[in-house]
Amino acid sequence: MNRKVLLIVISVIFLFQSRILFAQEKPVVFKMEMKDMVGPAMWRNTQLAIEKARQLNAILFVVDMNTYGGLVESADSIRTALLNLEIPSVCFINNNAASAGALIAIACDSIYMRPGASFGAATVVNETGQAMPDKYQSYMRSTMRATAEAHGKSAHLKDGDTIWVWHRDPKIAEAMVDSRIVVEGLIDSTKVLSFTPGEAIDNNYCEGTVESLDELLLIYGFQDYDLQDYELSKLDKLIAWLMNPYLQSVLIMIMIGGIYFELQTPGIGFPIAASLVSALLYFAPLYLEGLASHWEILIFIIGLILLAIEVFAIPGFGVTGISGIVLLFTGMAMAMVQNADFEFSVAYFTPVFRAFTIVVGSGLLAFLVMLFTADRLFNSPLLKFMTLQTKEDKELGYMSFDSALGDLIGEKAVAVTVLRPSGRISIKNKLYDAVSDFGFIEKGTAVKVVRFEHGQLYVVVDEKV
Repeated sequence: MNRKVLLIVISVIFLFQSRILFAQEKPVVFKMEMKDMVGPAMWRNTQLAIEKARQLNAILFVVDMNTYGGLVESADSIRTALLNLEIPSVCFINNNAASAGALIAIACDSIYMRPGASFGAATVVNETGQAMPDKYQSYMRSTMRATAEAHGKSAHLKDGDTIWVWHRDPKIAEAMVDSRIVVEGLIDSTKVLSFTPGEAIDNNYCEGTVESLDELLLIYGFQDYDLQDYELSKLDKLIAWLMNPYLQSVLIMIMIGGIYFELQTPGIGFPIAASLVSALLYFAPLYLEGLASHWEILIFIIGLILLAIEVFAIPGFGVTGISGIVLLFTGMAMAMVQNADFEFSVAYFTPVFRAFTIVVGSGLLAFLVMLFTADRLFNSPLLKFMTLQTKEDKELGYMSFDSALGDLIGEKAVAVTVLRPSGRISIKNKLYDAVSDFGFIEKGTAVKVVRFEHGQLYVVVDEKV
């Protein structure tokens, strides 16, 4: 290769490398929507979205929010992830950031609101909307306060002196939870705090108002950027749907109802199959989400085994059956809660209490529904083939025993087996089942029939022989 050709090759390689090194790539902005109820599914999606943003080397993480709130434990997990996120984060309140949504919004580095949006009202309530006791509010107040404090202080000049002021005033965050918190010049002690965009801006809880995400990104200086949206896969959508608390309650009802039906009509198979399918749909998404641990599923299975032993092997209903029911409910409830480490704080107690409320409430409702509808359901045209429709009424002559046995009272007999206390006797060379009225009676002993109750002959030793 001559010198001229070599120089051409070197020049081409240099130009190619220079183009790669100095090419201006578009900055990646990653957006995640939070427009559903805050819950385990949203927490899972947040984890996946953050991981995806890191893989794409995103320079900004945008939370597009419009939610009325949801579960405190899920919101707490999301806000912790956002506080620890090394990528700058901004929350665009598209319309609402209420309750748990307010906690997540405050965790972001910046907040922008659409005109007409609202933000706040983070009081902890139960499923009926009633405020929870003060210990729950106390924990939420501290969580909101700590989230606001995490953004630190900034220096301001006042009358020639430098003072340090919270970027997000922690007391304002507390006032969003508790109506007793007074913020002078902002809210008295009778209302829970919520912000309009103007009020949020005036109190440093919002950086500004924007009409759209494009307008927001212009503020950050992004005119040409690569906007990446977090999109749920089909599996993620299915998991999110199955983890809806209302659907979980329905699955629990089907599980309990299936077990009840199978106990009422053993051998059918369909009710227990429906119960097992419901158990799979209940535990599978919780396991994939990392909520349900192996031991919780094992507790549920042991509960089923104990219940089966009580029904099919041990007469009556006692410790084994009760233990089985307790383990069933415990397994289902604990599977709803993130509890790899056994924490016994208020933060841990709240989701556990809620989980047991859902499971026990759904179980009792299922039992009551089955109790009052089982007879009608199995006698319906659709399911009547599963049950025996013929009734053996006493008025029609059907008896579970031979009523003529009552005529044998006073008859003398011989024990042909040992009566411990039941056995067999012979009266006029005819065998009958009998029960010793007192103690054991040895084989060959002369006995006498003394009474007849519930289809059973009772005998005593015939002392006159």
